[in-house]
Amino acid sequence: MCYNTLEVVKMLKINKKKIKEKFRKIKNDYLLVVSFIMSNLINGLILRGITVKNIFSLPPLFIDFGLLILISLVALAFKRKNRIKYFMAMSFILTLVCLINSVYYHYYSSFASVALLSNLIYAKDVGNAIFENVLKPVDLIYIWCPLAVYLSYYFLNKKKYFIKELKSNKKMILSSIITTLSFWALASIIMPLSAWGGFYKLWNRESVVINYGIYIYQIDDIIQSISPKINSAFGHDTALKETKEYYEKHKYKKIENEYTNIFEGKNVIVIHAESMQEFVMKLKFNNKEVTPNLNRLSREGIFFSNFYSQVGVGTSSDAEFTFNTSLMPSTKGTVFVNFFDREYVAIPKLLKEKGYYTYSMHANTGEFWNRNIMHQSLGYDKFYSKDSYTIDETIGLGLSDKSFFSQSVDIMKEIKETEGQPFYSTLIMLSNHTPFSDLELMPEYPTTIDVKLDNQTITREYLNNTKLGNYIRSVHYADEAIGDFINKLDSEGLLDNTVLVIYGDHDARMDKNEFNLLYNYDPVNDRIKDETDDGYVSFNDYDYELNKKVPFIIWTRDKNFNKTVDTPMGMIDVLPTLGNMLGIHSDYQLGNDIFNLKDNVVTFIDGSYLTSNIYYSAPKGEIYPISNDPITEEYIQNGIEHSSNLIDISNDIISYDLIKELKEEIPLGKIGNTIDIAKCVAWLLEDNY
Repeated sequence: MCYNTLEVVKMLKINKKKIKEKFRKIKNDYLLVVSFIMSNLINGLILRGITVKNIFSLPPLFIDFGLLILISLVALAFKRKNRIKYFMAMSFILTLVCLINSVYYHYYSSFASVALLSNLIYAKDVGNAIFENVLKPVDLIYIWCPLAVYLSYYFLNKKKYFIKELKSNKKMILSSIITTLSFWALASIIMPLSAWGGFYKLWNRESVVINYGIYIYQIDDIIQSISPKINSAFGHDTALKETKEYYEKHKYKKIENEYTNIFEGKNVIVIHAESMQEFVMKLKFNNKEVTPNLNRLSREGIFFSNFYSQVGVGTSSDAEFTFNTSLMPSTKGTVFVNFFDREYVAIPKLLKEKGYYTYSMHANTGEFWNRNIMHQSLGYDKFYSKDSYTIDETIGLGLSDKSFFSQSVDIMKEIKETEGQPFYSTLIMLSNHTPFSDLELMPEYPTTIDVKLDNQTITREYLNNTKLGNYIRSVHYADEAIGDFINKLDSEGLLDNTVLVIYGDHDARMDKNEFNLLYNYDPVNDRIKDETDDGYVSFNDYDYELNKKVPFIIWTRDKNFNKTVDTPMGMIDVLPTLGNMLGIHSDYQLGNDIFNLKDNVVTFIDGSYLTSNIYYSAPKGEIYPISNDPITEEYIQNGIEHSSNLIDISNDIISYDLIKELKEEIPLGKIGNTIDIAKCVAWLLEDNY
């Protein structure tokens, strides 16, 4: 068939007109849908760019796109006039997901969980900390999304283009589902295999966002948060079986060393030092130490110089939990709030069995982190909270540390006189809490450097009025408070036959660029050094992680140990290490006595770990060498497997209350132990033998 030129031109004009008409209909009918999908897709990209910095990764982009198509399909269930309400509501929810996770990531370097909703009652106590220290202007960038969706609706309505042809037809639904599945299939093909395990377990939240995007992460989190409560019976038997097998393989064996029982029967005073990082102990300004008291105690006592906190979303409460139980924090929420009704074996409970009186002290409300309930579960006889103190001097969130310590000594003296037995006490500090801005009642500590220029001494106030400078001044105050506390303990005779234990609960949550100011300031030229300058200190992401060490010191006036332990150690190793010194142990401890190890694997809640040789980042799947020793693939994989098992077993113990069940069983080899005679007899009578 032949066409002349005129006919061809006429046909092209007709087809062009049809194409334009078709495009106009598509634009008019689906602009609101396109606006919803694209704006939320862009927000997901921004979130990943700001946090995990993989904005150009295709798998999460494809998965987000497919999910948003499915969410848009739900609009078919609504009448035309109600669809804008649906799209606005969904845009608001998804925007809130991005905003909350962005804020949360800036503070915790992780992503938020719906399991934390039960903890929101505590936000009123740290509101200033959130708004002054955590919320950043960049976090507000996501709010454009609902505005874009509404403006799209407004434009359509004004031009009378409001959705007219969007109908619930099978062809459109089928094509949308096929499109979604195609994008998800493509994402799964190019996604690393390791990502699937992280999605199922969710203890590596950053990895899930990197591979699946923020929206699927939040859906996964909701499922993981409620599944233990809904399906506790379903997963219980498997968890119990695997936990038994783990303990059979890692059965506690007492290994005596030079520190075994050296503190047996002594009083123990534990200081929980809020936000105390170890790097401050190395700092001097104009030859004046930031922490002279901690430095002295570390020299005279046993100083664990490579000690790391292993907290999760429960921060300070997680530190208390892991310190006392040698279990990891939960990845399904906060133990103190979500799993307070479980049975745990903890240092206070073990010492009570040896005749100790155990108590804890904190000048904040007893409801904060549910301590008034959880401290009973840990085995404390009494918890002295805010009601036990006169609030005569306030710094930050509450009673100043100096007043807290002073009043606590008076209470401790009375306890010693009335109870007449050895005691185990924990004192939780408060003043050195973010945002480190309440400095009026703190002593002056100029974070300055004096430099001589042209025969003149010039003072560089380079850290004054910075977050890091305020933190250092706050730490100096906390150190003074500890020094005053020890002096008053001594004057009241409470240091006799007593062991003092000090630990930092977690790092100070400083931005990495704050340390660049600390380590690379050039006082002569009054500027920050760059990589081309002499003396420039490289401080990358892994240096930042390794710098999160916190102090751990064991000191007694009765003996000058003068010992530094540099083996990597985590909070989970405290009960085995300190317990060996006190003559106690837990059959369910997951850590190690550090004095029995040449090296150690310190596991973090996201599956990352460190040893003397490497730091392994689970979210990134990268290795950062610490030593010059050759590293084999087997060495790396052993650390990954160990950390994965540790997190899983600890989660199962907490979620399914397995210690209670394990204690009720007759442990092999314990028949004949007088403590278990009654249980053995009952067990035999049940025809179990």
